[in-house]
Amino acid sequence: MQSKPLSPVFIGRGPERVALTEGLTAADAGEPQAVLIGGEAGVGKTRLIERFLEEAEQAGAVTAVGACVEAGADGLPFAPISIVLRALHRRLGEELTRAAAGFGGELARLLPELGPPGPVGGARDVEVRARLFELTARLLESLAQDHLLALVIEDLHWSDRSSRELLGYLFRSLQRGRMVIVTTYRSDDIHRRHPLRPFLAELDRLRTVRRLELDRFTREEVRGQLAGIRGTEPPEEVLDHVYRRSDGNAFFVEELACVSAGTRPGMISDSVRDLLLVRVEALPETAQRVVRIAAEGGSRVEHGLLRAVAGLCEDDLIEALRAAVGANILLPDDDGAYRFRHALVREAVDDDLLPGERSRISRRYAEALEAEPELVPCDERPARLATYWYHAHDAAKALPAVVAAATGARDRHAYAEQLQLLERGLELWDSAPVDVRRGLRIAEEAESYPLCACDDPTLSFLDMLAGMTLAARFAGEPERGISVVNRALRILDDLGHPLRAAWFWTEKSRLTRWLGRGSGWDELGTAQELLTGFPPSRVHARVLTEAAAWGVVFAPGPGSLSLADRAVELSREVDDTNAELDALLSRGGLLIESGRGDEGLADMRAVAQRVAECDLVAVFTRSHVNLQSLLESMGRSEESLTVAEEGIELAGRYGLRDSQSWIQGNRSDALFSLGRWADSEAAALEARRTAQHPVTVALAAQRLLRLALVRGDLEAADQELAVMREHHGEHDGSAPQYAHPRAQYRIALAAARGAVLDARRVLADAVAAGLPPGSGVYTWPMLDTAAQAESEARGVPAAEPGQAEAIAALRDFAAGLPRQYPVWEAHGVLVEAELRRADGTATAADWAAAAAAFDGLTRPFQLARIHLRWAEALVAEGDRERAGELLASAHAVALPLGARKLTEETRRLAQRARLPLTPGRTPAAEAARDESFGLTRRERDVLALVAAGRSNRQIAEELFISPKTASVHVSNILAKLEVSGRGEAAALAHRLGIVGAPRAAAG
Repeated sequence: MQSKPLSPVFIGRGPERVALTEGLTAADAGEPQAVLIGGEAGVGKTRLIERFLEEAEQAGAVTAVGACVEAGADGLPFAPISIVLRALHRRLGEELTRAAAGFGGELARLLPELGPPGPVGGARDVEVRARLFELTARLLESLAQDHLLALVIEDLHWSDRSSRELLGYLFRSLQRGRMVIVTTYRSDDIHRRHPLRPFLAELDRLRTVRRLELDRFTREEVRGQLAGIRGTEPPEEVLDHVYRRSDGNAFFVEELACVSAGTRPGMISDSVRDLLLVRVEALPETAQRVVRIAAEGGSRVEHGLLRAVAGLCEDDLIEALRAAVGANILLPDDDGAYRFRHALVREAVDDDLLPGERSRISRRYAEALEAEPELVPCDERPARLATYWYHAHDAAKALPAVVAAATGARDRHAYAEQLQLLERGLELWDSAPVDVRRGLRIAEEAESYPLCACDDPTLSFLDMLAGMTLAARFAGEPERGISVVNRALRILDDLGHPLRAAWFWTEKSRLTRWLGRGSGWDELGTAQELLTGFPPSRVHARVLTEAAAWGVVFAPGPGSLSLADRAVELSREVDDTNAELDALLSRGGLLIESGRGDEGLADMRAVAQRVAECDLVAVFTRSHVNLQSLLESMGRSEESLTVAEEGIELAGRYGLRDSQSWIQGNRSDALFSLGRWADSEAAALEARRTAQHPVTVALAAQRLLRLALVRGDLEAADQELAVMREHHGEHDGSAPQYAHPRAQYRIALAAARGAVLDARRVLADAVAAGLPPGSGVYTWPMLDTAAQAESEARGVPAAEPGQAEAIAALRDFAAGLPRQYPVWEAHGVLVEAELRRADGTATAADWAAAAAAFDGLTRPFQLARIHLRWAEALVAEGDRERAGELLASAHAVALPLGARKLTEETRRLAQRARLPLTPGRTPAAEAARDESFGLTRRERDVLALVAAGRSNRQIAEELFISPKTASVHVSNILAKLEVSGRGEAAALAHRLGIVGAPRAAAG
């Protein structure tokens, strides 16, 4: 059966059609395109899509349409994607099967036609779902190499969260292939808290996504639409009536035109619902009944299911459907299912049902589906059966169905929908008979949680809470997760069951950290206490493994290493592979921290190798990230980059965007160390682009902040520091890997502005926190930055009070830091050289020692900085020839790096010492200014007062000039000295002897 649209003429939408055609053309050229079409209900989105698909097919495209499922089938994840893949499978058949070869078992969760789903294995978590996303993208890209694909997803306002996340992944990650994806949504349904709203905001930031908004028709466009429907130009009074009543909404124009063709204006109720029901009520009674049954069945209802529920013979059903299709109320799909021509009609029909009528129809749907499961696709069956029994208000039937649907959602890695279904299970729990609750099997596995294998309904309820806890964690809903955990712990307070309680306390520890409400150690401590005296179990292994991982971040040391050793042994004893590998990673990191680098690297490389060989996705999220980071901390940056290459390939294969962010961030660190700053910036920006959680957003900002500082861009540095503060939780201050870099960059910013007292306060706060030094890669740079701040403040009067004490405190802190690896030892030598420069005792030999320590460590920036200081000391000692060589070397590194401050310092020293920076040039040619840096006598007077800490007004009073003139002099001085502030100018003036003692005030 086919139906013709009411209006055979397509009206308007010129700009929108052009945009869609351009997208199709660009896609045909190999650039994937995405278009979002918004508009109120009935404005004409579907007609525009139909016209687009006609044009796409004429251009040789393979088209497929999927629609999001509204409330008729709650918890059905990935519904529109599955429909699109089924349509492609019908069109392409074996070609699609070949494209999915090698991972069809995983994609079978979206397209059951590919065969039975592959085993989930031990890695049942959100990362595995991300692999499903990546494989979906890979399948579409493969098909789009040989075909132009035009894919449409309608009614995005009804989309489930999993479908939105998969679509978002496709929009961000598709890089090649002849493909255009078009989606539609009702803009009038998107209220402030609608879940689609943040999704649309995220897509607006993507360059590859185009967003179109359909407006209502103008009066002339309504005239054209009516003319197309009626076959003649409408009379002015009819046009006025229809335009006023429809307000330009295309669907309402059609409805009004249909009704007004045989009636007088004014006979239709002002109620929109009544308007929508007019055509339904004109159908024969049997057809009306079929339409009412279809409305309760959901967005789409299969022919066989409709026949079973309606109880009609085939001939009577066909006759009723023919009438509904002929009246443009229902539309047949290619697969034999029926859907309403417009969702507004379905809503109006469903709202018109009586409550008892609605529950009776839902029961008949559920009974029909139980009797003949093959009536619907197997992947949709559990969720639809759960929905029908739920709306039938039969808790005894609904509770098991909801639990089964939740299991199906988890098997498809649709954790948000699993959580939603289990919450519905909680709602039904008390209403279900005890016998039903007692025999309920919630799950087969729940990450080491001891599931109930008994008839105790309370323990079954705790099983459900455990499943909800994991679903909330994997769905990124820590608030809901911690609420569920607290409910479980309240129940366990009365029951006992220490192993179950320990499991929930461990989950609470993790969720507490995610929410920024503490480090989570108290919760882990409680879990460990609960396990005292019990024989080893997987819960023990989980708790110890989590505690060891906590120790790597918050308390590296012998105690945590001992804990990691026990976790490895226990995981092996209880045969928990994932726990064992996680514990090995923790042990490896702690061994490296303790100076046993070869042993630690052996553990970590073995785990990384197993991950790559066996696709252990759950462990991968730590294996390569941690190995890469620790290699960099040991000064082995090139090796770190090698691990990064493999990690990026694996993260791309698994579709793990946040893991990509971690790896790219660590890669940025290694590239920075190697002096490849442009590449480092690109990696940091990629880390920001792929960041999914607050901590990775903050870490990307940290890398960009470091680059802004060395380039002298203080405004950009301020902006990145604000991003770091916004996204780092308060608990991050108790982990040196977060707290020490944050303190380092705050010290650097304060010092760059001449605020050395602020820099001292930041360091004092960091030291007073009593954190362990952690990896030297985090703590030594913080100390080095603080030592530089004191060194550069030498001779500044404002910095002199307390400077000796600050230098002594820095030496004391440095004495307790680890120096197990050459790069850590080199930092220690460098810090001492800076501190001697700060107290005025540094010699060329001190800087020679620092240079020797960094020699061979591939740290060009640090070495260039040392060469500058060494040259400065040699100038003071009279060795100009060697000083010139070192100065030229430092300048040759600083200039191409874009290290603005270091470049300016080499130039200033060259000018003052009359040394060339470029071979073959004379000192006179190098010096653009004399020893006074081009300052006039008056400017030297002003600089002397700036160095003494005077304000512009005080300078004006002492020199008998206006404050405005004093301000102009200060600005000129800053420009000539190439410094960013008064504090830096004062420090430079004292250090280089540009000024002597300040003038005495006129008296």
